[in-house]
Amino acid sequence: MTQETLYAGRASTLEVNKLLKNTYMLLSMTLAFSALCAGLAMALQISPMMSLGLSIGGLVLLFVTLRKAESAAGIFWVFAFTGMEGASLGYILNHYAGMANGPALIMQALGLTSVIFVALSAYALTTKKDFSFLRGFLFAGLIVVIAAAVLNLFIGSGVVFMAINAGVALLMTAFILFDTSRIVNGGETNYIRATISLYLDFLNLFISILHLMGIGGDD
Repeated sequence: MTQETLYAGRASTLEVNKLLKNTYMLLSMTLAFSALCAGLAMALQISPMMSLGLSIGGLVLLFVTLRKAESAAGIFWVFAFTGMEGASLGYILNHYAGMANGPALIMQALGLTSVIFVALSAYALTTKKDFSFLRGFLFAGLIVVIAAAVLNLFIGSGVVFMAINAGVALLMTAFILFDTSRIVNGGETNYIRATISLYLDFLNLFISILHLMGIGGDD
């Protein structure tokens, strides 16, 4: 190994470590801010239509944030996006909080999501395994889940609803491995985009687990 190669390897490792530090620091802050906004939306008892409007607004902000990720304004937009996404959960969280043992159910779903997220992230970080081979499976899985969700809007089947959420949970576990691997192996070099990817993995995993855990007590 030449001296130049050694220096390049060290520089690459330092860059990845810096990216990981910035990503997980920003992720923790955005998750906390998102939870704060969700709590505020619960206190305001937002309606289903307001929740839908916030979700659509969050989707718009997602595209804006991705476009601004390379600029200094990216930090503002990532908090705007995650705050609106958190607020959009107000109605769903109030729905489950109103069930028997609802608050405990929400905390259990959050705890399980956190354990899964940390365990899978730690595995991808320590092994540095390349999970890029999952790309095709993830794309196909998303198409199937979206198509099933649209179809179930007309069918209204509880069984299909559970199957969709089980599929989403499975997909998000794969996405956690895929997105973390991309950061570790140089596939993603922008910490704002990396944060958005991991935030969406965590959020969607939490929602799907909450639905699966709450469906048994949902009348």
